[in-house]
Amino acid sequence: MNSHPNPQNVLVIGGGDGGVLREVVKHPSVTSAVICEIDEAVIRVSKKYLPAMSIGFHHPNVHTHIGDGFEYLRRSEKKFDVIITDSSDPKGPAESLFRKQYFELLASALSDGGVIATQGDQHYFSPALPLSLLRSTSEERALIRQAIAENQWLHLPLITSLRKSCLELFPKVEYAFTTIPTYPSGQIGFLICCNDPKRNLREPLRSWSEEEEERLCRYYNRAVHGAAFVLPSFVRNALK
Repeated sequence: MNSHPNPQNVLVIGGGDGGVLREVVKHPSVTSAVICEIDEAVIRVSKKYLPAMSIGFHHPNVHTHIGDGFEYLRRSEKKFDVIITDSSDPKGPAESLFRKQYFELLASALSDGGVIATQGDQHYFSPALPLSLLRSTSEERALIRQAIAENQWLHLPLITSLRKSCLELFPKVEYAFTTIPTYPSGQIGFLICCNDPKRNLREPLRSWSEEEEERLCRYYNRAVHGAAFVLPSFVRNALK
């Protein structure tokens, strides 16, 4: 969010628990936040059992759409300043969100200077993937798809492939990561893409005061934003 100078229209694909939405509406510039969740039960259960996480659903600028995110983007003519994908694993209902066509829809739905953020585990099988992966049996590929909770220590060839594919659609693509104790090796990665080639995604364009950060954020701050893009040398070299 802070990689955009003035995010007004925001789209969240998935994220039915409301966690991402809660963070989005903390930004006073947001005049419309659309959340597209395929499973109504996720929202209903989160509102009942996770009130602190789902509080964003009660914000007056939030609009909830129950349905498939791929189809929503395919049919919508609306442009968004920021699009955040927070989907489940690349199988079942979320499978369409792991295809190149989905990223093409994301690119076409962005306003000028728009930014997308997507979990780095969103991989689709393309010719750029390692031959050993493409030669795997169908059972092995199924296990690979289930195992991908993307991590620079475990899935660097896949990260590299996805970044190259995104560069075909966006002039600016950066990889960042954060610590998540429940994920493999305690990390999860993100791809941040922008249609402005001059945008420096590694530095926040907007920031809160230290007092606001303390009040609004438990994890994020200006320093954490920049640190998320500081990669180990072996990852940095692979992504060149």
